[in-house]
Amino acid sequence: MMPTKGVKNISTAELKKIINDKDKVFVDVRTQGEYKARGLKQFKNIPLGSDFSKLPKDKEIVVICQSGMRSKQACSKLKKMGYTNVTNVRGGMSAY
Repeated sequence: MMPTKGVKNISTAELKKIINDKDKVFVDVRTQGEYKARGLKQFKNIPLGSDFSKLPKDKEIVVICQSGMRSKQACSKLKKMGYTNVTNVRGGMSAY
C-alpha cells in the first residue's frame, strides 16, 4: 500500500517522545478487545469503520493499530474527510 499523500509517518520511538503532548489527539483504531488487552491510556479507542467526524480538526491526530495497516487506512479516511494534520504510527502496537 502506498503512503497517503499528506500523512506523516512516525516510528514508535518518536511516539514515545510525544505521547503526553496535550495538543495532539491519539486514536487507536483496533477493536475494543484488542485495545482492552493492551492499550495505551493516552489513546482513545475508535475502531476502524467508526465515525471519526467528532475528532477536532484543529489538532494533530496520531493514529495507531496493531501493525500499521488499519491505521494507514484510518489516516487515508481522515484525509478524505478534510483533516490536514494526520500522523500514522509505523509498525503499530507490535513495534511499541
